[in-house]
Order: sequence, then C-alpha cells, then structure tokens
Amino acid sequence: MTYCSQKPSDARVNESFVLRKAKQMAAESAKRLVSEGHARSEAMETSTTLPLQEHEQPKWTWSLNLAGFGATIGAAVPIGYCTGVVNSPAVHMRAWCQQTLKARYDWELTDGALELLWSAVVSIFLVGGAVGSVTGAAIANKFGRRGSFYICGVLLLLGSIFFYICRPLNSVELLLLGRLLVGLAGGLITACMPMYHSELAALSQRSKLAPLCPMGLTVGVVVSQICSLQSVLGTAEHWHVALAICGIFVVVCYAPFKWYPESPKWLYIVKGRKQQAAQQLQQLRGYAADSEALQAELNEMEQEAKVESEPATFLQVLRNPQLRLPLIIVCAYLGGQQLSGINAIFYYSVSIFRKAGLSAQAAEWANLGAGCLNLATSLLGPMLMERVNRRPLMSFSTFFCAVFLFLFAMLLEFIDAFSWFAIGCVACIFLYIFVFQFGLGPLPFFIGAELFEVAPRSAAMSLGSVVYWMCNLFIGMAFPTLQNAWGALVFLPFSINCLLLFLLTRRYLPETRGRDPSEVAPLVADGFKSKRSRQ
Repeated sequence: MTYCSQKPSDARVNESFVLRKAKQMAAESAKRLVSEGHARSEAMETSTTLPLQEHEQPKWTWSLNLAGFGATIGAAVPIGYCTGVVNSPAVHMRAWCQQTLKARYDWELTDGALELLWSAVVSIFLVGGAVGSVTGAAIANKFGRRGSFYICGVLLLLGSIFFYICRPLNSVELLLLGRLLVGLAGGLITACMPMYHSELAALSQRSKLAPLCPMGLTVGVVVSQICSLQSVLGTAEHWHVALAICGIFVVVCYAPFKWYPESPKWLYIVKGRKQQAAQQLQQLRGYAADSEALQAELNEMEQEAKVESEPATFLQVLRNPQLRLPLIIVCAYLGGQQLSGINAIFYYSVSIFRKAGLSAQAAEWANLGAGCLNLATSLLGPMLMERVNRRPLMSFSTFFCAVFLFLFAMLLEFIDAFSWFAIGCVACIFLYIFVFQFGLGPLPFFIGAELFEVAPRSAAMSLGSVVYWMCNLFIGMAFPTLQNAWGALVFLPFSINCLLLFLLTRRYLPETRGRDPSEVAPLVADGFKSKRSRQ
C-alpha cells in the first residue's frame, strides 16, 4: 500500500500536519459552539426582556389618587380625630354629663359613678372598634372593599350628627351612641382600608399607598388636638362642635363616591366579574384596552382564582397551619403597636412636661408639638416604604423604641435625683415618637395585605384588627390603675414588648417589599420552621 512505501520522516511530517489540522478544526468548532451558545443566550434574554420593556408602566391615574387620598381623608382622618378629640375637653364633658343626668333623671352621681360613666364614654369607642373589626371580613367579602368604605362613611356621618345634637338635646345617650358608631367605623377602616389600597395599587405603587391609612389616623389625632384646645373649641360651650368637626371630612370626601373604584381583585377572584374587573383595572392603571400589561395582570388574577376563589372564614384561617405564622405576625404587630406605649406616652406627656418646669398652657402646647412631630415623621412613610425594605425599618423602629422607653422609665423613676432628668424624659418622648413612625407606626396596618393572598386576606386582617382594638381597650382601661401601682416602671413592659417585636421581626418576618403575596406566602408556609424566609 502507498503509505507503507513512505519514509519514516515523511510519515512523521504527515502525522504532525494531521494533528495540527485536527486541533485547528476542533478549535474552530469550539468557537462556533460558543458563539452559537452566546447567540442563543442573547436571543433568550431578548425574548424575556422585550415583553417586559414593551409592557406599559402603570400610571398614577385620577381614579387611583381619588381612592387613595379621598378614602384616607374621608375615613382614616375622622377615625384618628375621634380617637383624640375627647382628651382636652374631658373636664367640661364630664361636668355636662353630671348636670344632664341630674336635670333629666334626677340622678346625683358620686365621683365613682361619674368616673365609671366617663370610662364608658371613652371605652365604648374601642368596643365599637373591636366589633367593627369582627364584622369587617364579612362586609368586605359581601359588599366589596368599596362597599365597606361606604358603610364606614354612613356610620361616621351619623356619629358626627349625634355629637352635634347631643348637647342641645341634653342627651348623654346620643353621645354614647355616637361614640359607638364611630368606633364601629374605626374597626371597619383598620380591617378594610389597607386591603382596599393594596388591591387597587400595582406592585410598583403599593409602597406609596400602603402607609396612607396609618398616616391618616395620625393626621386626625393632630387635627383633634388643635380643634379641642381651650382657645379653639375645647370650651364648655363648644366641645360638642369639636366632636362633630369630623363630619366635614366625611361629607367632602364622600361627595364624589360614585367615582371611587372597586377592587379589581375582589371583582375577578371573589365575585367572578371578569369583564368589570378588566374595566376597573384599565381605569386604575391608564392602560389601553389591548395592552399587554393589562392582559398580564388579568392572567395573574386568573391563576390566583384557579387556586382558590372562595373567601376564607375565620375558622379556616385559624386552622390552616400554612397561615399560622403570618397570622401571628399580623396580630403581634397590630396588638404590639398598642402595647408599645404610644397612647400611654401621649396620655402622660402633659404631666411630664409639667415636671420639666413648663406651665400648664406651655405643657399643652408641648403636647401638641409632640403630636406634630408624630405627624411630620409619618409623612415620611410613603417615601421610606418605597425605598427601604420592611425588615430593616421594623427592626430599627422596634429596637430603638425599646431603648427609649427603657431610658424614659428609668429617668422618670428617678426624676428628682438630678435636674436634667426631666429634660431627659422630654427628649426620650420626642425620640421615641420619631423612631416609632419609621416602622412600628405604619407597617402593622398593611403588612397583612402583603403576607396574605386574596382568599384569606379579609379574615386575617379582621382578626388582626380585633387584636388591635382589644389591646387599645386594655391600655385605656388598665393603664391608669397600673400607673398608680407601679409608677414610672409601668413603661418597662412596653419596652419589653418592643424588644419581643424586634426578635419576631429578625427571626420570622420575610421581606415583602416589591413582592406579590403569591411569592411571599410560601416563605412563611412552614410556620415557625420558616426561620430563613428573610430575603
């Protein structure tokens, strides 16, 4: 054969040439494979990113702004107003109650009986809040999120009318009934409004709308402090006008009620009104009728509806082990907010300012200044919630609330030891209020809307709202007694409560900012074994 006739040197040359050629061909083949792989990768990336780039971004439409700010001013602000309006004119209201019962029924109330009656005037608002929270889930599911907002408006308007006419008609009963009605509205608001805002907003808009409910409550408290000043409407002749002012907010913001949108998720998932849901979604987002972004959101709702469309009951939520941890988080946050001492601080602040050397009038204005700081810090909520994750905000807020409450208790306990301790108490109050609004103030109200999907959301948030109002009632009834028994050390349990909330946040709260509840729910589905669900 021919290759046998070749010289050994020629064979080695040919072999070397063949090897070089083979290596060259292998290298070229590898380069082609790599370039083809890159091309395929780029094509895949293009195919996944182009649709996202082509999708319209949701707009801040007039409909969304109306629902967000109108509902807040028309419902959350009046509830906050009714929470704080009775503090300043309390002396005049108690005297009127005593005189009215004497004139109408010839009842001569003792000091103890008068104190019991006044406790009823204050606490019936909180009892109404708890009852309203219990019914919140059923009302939100039956009449819709918009319908529950309408019912709140009716209750608030009736309550403000009863406040206005109770003094001219000499009726303590109307005062009590008005307080009960606005309390019922308050329970519905805390249970339904965060859910309403969360379901109206797109994922990218949620962080700005979420803090509006707690911010409205804070605004209402500050407005009530101003209107109930002795130099404004907190006099013996005008206290009933001060109580009824909340009706103005209701009338103004409920006038355009026919233009308030309904939750598209409630329409689509709970009621199955798919066409109406698409129309509401288009109106809220500003999408075109053939928009791919609109269709993408509707597809997400369809997937969620396939999983579970029937609203969960209280028992179903309580018995479901996958919902146990998020339910504990919601209840602990809402109840823990009330047990953090914020209401007790405002209750005690005037006397602290007096001990710091301020006159009675100056202490009253300093208390208003503390309320204004609370409001000013709460206005940072939408910006903070949009830019900063929930976990670090809540961790920062609960930790430093615990620190400042502990320092406040110690300085107050030994306030006579050093002259500067009184100033230190004032500083602790203002610092506590400042850090409170970073997380512990706003976040508990809407964290449930970010942890729960649509089906169990209303029941879970109603349960959290019940805990909120019950803890509020407990503080209102027990704090004066505990304060008399423990003195300044009554603030130590508040500090411990904030520390426990800090530990709960660090260990179990998943990060919810920028995530759909369908992504968050699996992170807490393993209950207390879900220790790592943080990012």
